[in-house]
Amino acid sequence: MPRVSILFTCYNHIKFAPIAWQSILDQTFQDYEIIAIDDGSTDGTREWLETQQNATIIFNEKNLGTYGTLNVGLQAAKGEFVAIFNDDDVWLPDKLEKQVAMLDANPKIGLVHTDGYFIDGEGNERHDSPLGFDFPRTETGDILLALMYANSIIASAVLARKQCFDELGGFNESYFGSGDWEMWYRICEKYDAGYLQEPLTLYRVHGSNASHKLERIWRDDEKLREWIGGRIAGYAGRFGESELIAAEAHNEACLGTVKVLGGNAAAGRSHYKRSLSLEPGRWKSRARIFASYLPTPLFRKLL
Repeated sequence: MPRVSILFTCYNHIKFAPIAWQSILDQTFQDYEIIAIDDGSTDGTREWLETQQNATIIFNEKNLGTYGTLNVGLQAAKGEFVAIFNDDDVWLPDKLEKQVAMLDANPKIGLVHTDGYFIDGEGNERHDSPLGFDFPRTETGDILLALMYANSIIASAVLARKQCFDELGGFNESYFGSGDWEMWYRICEKYDAGYLQEPLTLYRVHGSNASHKLERIWRDDEKLREWIGGRIAGYAGRFGESELIAAEAHNEACLGTVKVLGGNAAAGRSHYKRSLSLEPGRWKSRARIFASYLPTPLFRKLL
């Protein structure tokens, strides 16, 4: 049985997939299986995959989306650990070796993620924040509070214990782009997270990234933040009272924003007011209540 199952998800990235694949072959840790799942590519990716050796190749009969595709891979995975790898990203050679070592040394850790940086379509490092945020970073330990604020983990940077998926279930297929955030959140409710402060994962930003489809991401965020909000009461005693109140206030404010962006300004204002009841000093929430009366395109520009 291999120690690591690599779920290599593919969808119309023939320009980048061979580079990603080579970065798997170049890993210093070699006790792995590759499970490549193509979700209906039409650009030659399927034909290219058929030429690759020493891998399990799965072609979805219909387009399942990111999280349905990952669940197909989880069903086939035989390893002790599972690595998620999008076909347009890149790993540096010692990524898996260092992640496996951290998991072996720390049984309380459910997943390990790494530092990294953004690259463009030609593989050049980007020194800006092309998706509106810096490359996510956390501490090692209980990071659930950090995950209440934002998705602090890049999918291709993760190596997780297979038992986490066996215990908690796979990815929620009803999400378009936030299902990884929800999955890491569920894992980190029960396990610590490990973080390697080394740039071992390169996240490629190009014109067809799912992250650019903002309207669908906003709907995802609304659903996820409502779900998080329903769980916060259960964390009493796990975190300090003031920390938990601040996280809940932030979650309510973010929920207000995605409600307004989705066209429901009245509901958005209700959530902003809830955030202010928890933390009266949130000046952004006050400002956004007034901004919510503006047309949605103008509200968006003011964010």
